[in-house]
Amino acid sequence: MSEDGRIPVFVERKTYRRRRMADAARMLPMLGAMLFCLPLLWAIDEEPRTALTMFYLFLVWVGLCVVSAVISAHLPTEADNSQTEDQTEGP
Repeated sequence: MSEDGRIPVFVERKTYRRRRMADAARMLPMLGAMLFCLPLLWAIDEEPRTALTMFYLFLVWVGLCVVSAVISAHLPTEADNSQTEDQTEGP
């Protein structure tokens, strides 16, 4: 127990990391939307550079693909989920 009488809540490391990976997977579309909208701010003071903008968008798209592949490789599959649920259920 802690000093104020509450029982500390500890989450197993594997469960904690799985939840953080799921959170990262949920945040990835929002990050992508922000990065895709960024070139709209570039053309305020100067003429738009189409080639530079297209190159930037392609790099963002490739980067998002790589990050999503890494995240999905670390997320558990349905078979992994059913095994962990079976193990957590007690007699």
